[in-house]
Amino acid sequence: MPVWLREHRWQQTAAAVYLSVPLRGVRATAANIFCTEQYLKVSIPPFLFEAILYAPIDDTNSTAKIGNGIIFFTLYKKEVAMWDSLTLENVSKEKLQYLRENAVLKAHEKAKEETEAKKVTKQEHKKYALEATMKLEEAERKRIEDLKEKERQKVTKELELWRKQQKDAEKQKRVQKEGELHQEVEQLKEKKKEKMNKTRIPNEGTSKTRLKPTKGCHGSYSMFSENLKEEQLPAPRSAATIKINFTSRVFPTALRESRVAEEEEWLRKQAEAQRTVSADLSELDDLKEEEKNPDWLKDKGNKMFATGNYLAAVNAYNLAVRLNNKLPLLFLNRAACHLKLRNLHKAIEDSSKALELLTPPVPDNENARVKAYVRRGTAFCQLELYTEGLQDYEAALKIDPKNKTIEKDAEKIRHLIQGTMQDS
Repeated sequence: MPVWLREHRWQQTAAAVYLSVPLRGVRATAANIFCTEQYLKVSIPPFLFEAILYAPIDDTNSTAKIGNGIIFFTLYKKEVAMWDSLTLENVSKEKLQYLRENAVLKAHEKAKEETEAKKVTKQEHKKYALEATMKLEEAERKRIEDLKEKERQKVTKELELWRKQQKDAEKQKRVQKEGELHQEVEQLKEKKKEKMNKTRIPNEGTSKTRLKPTKGCHGSYSMFSENLKEEQLPAPRSAATIKINFTSRVFPTALRESRVAEEEEWLRKQAEAQRTVSADLSELDDLKEEEKNPDWLKDKGNKMFATGNYLAAVNAYNLAVRLNNKLPLLFLNRAACHLKLRNLHKAIEDSSKALELLTPPVPDNENARVKAYVRRGTAFCQLELYTEGLQDYEAALKIDPKNKTIEKDAEKIRHLIQGTMQDS
């Protein structure tokens, strides 16, 4: 059974009521106090204080302070007036029960309204935060699009400048060839003129009357015979440059050391690869013309790789492969990007595809085959498949036996394999 607290003191003004309730040695918190417009309750087990107020109060602005062994209430009246007493007097039990239940019901409704208001406020805050986030994302997207557009314009200008330089270089070469051709024509004319002069001099000499030499006092020829001898002598040879044309060779090896059939097959495959377009261009209509060129995309990917933007480089190589999947350098360069991104299985796949396309093995593709073996071997070693990695490094050494770096890496792999075997 609760112990009712009857002791209390109160004072009032026309606008407020000041009430103090003793705690009797117990400790109270805000959770022990319940207050509505006309009902006040303090529950501190085993003590209980309850008051049905004389008139309604502003329960929102009213306050309660706990300290020094008392609870001090400041209750602001809704209507400015003086109360005859603190509580209603001569109230029946039914009315008291009704007032209690009504106070509790109003408190629940008020709490529900406050909860709904908080929920609405929270939703508004979320909506505002979402709108702000969308604005930031839109601004960031616009900034990225502007950067892409600037980069696209920059690359387009570089491409146009490169094309102009190519045209100027071709024009200069054409002018130079025309000059050389004109010079050769002039040289041929000079040679022809010289030949005509050579053939004319003997004919003139034979047409003249030969004079018999007459011996003088010293037994020498006369002056006329000496002039005739000078006219019969051939003209001196003219200076000229002899041009030697060697057999044209695409590969650096000598003809006697090369495998002509394999080299011709490699050249044929490269030419076919340059003409092959394996992607359906209907889905790439929104790209610019230079973006549909695999060579341009390969150069773009190389620039991205050099700056450390490996994901962008992979995207460039992916589009280039879609356009032309017969160029081994695309797979070889993409394998290097996958190594940087730790996509080891993809690096192995691209290196294997590059080796498949780098056939037949000829001196012109030696460097590419060495890189493919090294990159695949590196991926195998990072997957702790040291035996497969060593096989690729040894294959690279067979192609380039003087490469000290590959030799050192292969030796390290051998030591790792030996250490693994000893541990097992």
